[in-house]
Amino acid sequence: MRIYNTLTRQKQEFVPIDKNEVKMYSCGPTVYDYFHIGNARPFIVFDTMRRYLEYSGYNVKFVQNFTDIDDKMIKRANEEGITVKELGDRFIAEYFKDAQAIGVKKATIHPKATENIDAIIDVIKKLEENGYAYNVDGNVYFAAKKFKEYGKLSKQPLEDLEAGARIDVNENKRDVMDFALWKKQKDGEPAWESPWGMGRPGWHIECSAMVNKFLGETIDIHSGGQDLIFPHHENEIAQSECANCKPFANYWMHNGYININNQKMSKSLGNFFTVRDILKNYDGEVIRFFMLSAHYRNPINFADTLMEQAKSAVERVYTCIDNLEFLLKNSADRELTETEKEYSSKLDECKRKFISAMDDDLNTADAIAAIFDIVYASNTELSNETENARTAVEKTLDLIRELGGVLGLFQNKANKSIDAEIEELIEKRNKARAEKNWAEADAIRDKLKAMNIVLKDTPMGVKWSYIE
Repeated sequence: MRIYNTLTRQKQEFVPIDKNEVKMYSCGPTVYDYFHIGNARPFIVFDTMRRYLEYSGYNVKFVQNFTDIDDKMIKRANEEGITVKELGDRFIAEYFKDAQAIGVKKATIHPKATENIDAIIDVIKKLEENGYAYNVDGNVYFAAKKFKEYGKLSKQPLEDLEAGARIDVNENKRDVMDFALWKKQKDGEPAWESPWGMGRPGWHIECSAMVNKFLGETIDIHSGGQDLIFPHHENEIAQSECANCKPFANYWMHNGYININNQKMSKSLGNFFTVRDILKNYDGEVIRFFMLSAHYRNPINFADTLMEQAKSAVERVYTCIDNLEFLLKNSADRELTETEKEYSSKLDECKRKFISAMDDDLNTADAIAAIFDIVYASNTELSNETENARTAVEKTLDLIRELGGVLGLFQNKANKSIDAEIEELIEKRNKARAEKNWAEADAIRDKLKAMNIVLKDTPMGVKWSYIE
């Protein structure tokens, strides 16, 4: 597999530190609200990366953190008259609900910043000992310019970074590029004991500490949104490499931005949507399909028309699965014909295309295209008029499920289970048809249609489908 490494700005062959296990870290949400559609993209993309690595035979130790202490959380908790912990616990629970809805698996470990204060303090102490951190009246800062490689991830000259930096009111940094590792407690804020007095961690240091604690000093893959390259990931590298004197991450993966109707998402523009909002109109699988329909490094535009296209595409695959399940019930245990052997070879080629696409920097767009090649082949080459070889139908159905599972798609049952009443009606209609009681048969068909059950008579029997 080749991965585009943000650190080197080129595709590189993926070679993990341990041939049997991949250590992967992805930045998680700050839990002061429901996560928005922009957050959903990295959650889905890097969940898919994890799935594909597992499919490829690796054991993946995947860590995604929760930032459960920061300025936004303190402000929101104060507004609601609750503790920061109560706020964090609430939105962590809500995160898991929405993540499950869009098919994102739980990480191997979901550490919280507030539960790893000791690990954070240990890293800051190392930085002090190594001469990269300094204390100003209980506030501890990282001396960025002491790290000679500062800026190597963002690939920006130091003077450009300096021009974009700022010093907040009441900060006593020695240099504009320096950033907070530990923040002195202000009135009414949560705080923890430390060698520098009561306070709380800065944002960047928590990820360095949790990577170090749960994955080790050097990891295989670090991932997140493009917006995190600078300053967050740049600062993570600086902290971690200055504390441990070792490379921090061998591969850096970043997904592109998401726009809303070709505009940058912004609360001020009124186009800011949480995943919870979108789930009111679209199934989570449709959201996931939409996110994976473009290459992860490219920008993607979120619009109702595109979501409707994604919905139709997902339905097309489930219609195919439904048809295959019907064909399977009426298939025959026999040898493949020459035509069916050729068809089976086409399926093998589709699988090769899928794997080749995923090996090429997680090209999920082309991987999805390979699944639709299977759908097209089955729709055109498996007969709805005569019996098919069972092995040909099973292979098609299994392959769609297998490859779809790598993407976190197409694992649900195609049709909702029909209850005893519907089964009885279908049986009564079959009996009426056998007795040539066409009026009764048509009346039952109409009744089923009113229940959103559509029937199709085929040479192999009655095929039913549920319509929304």
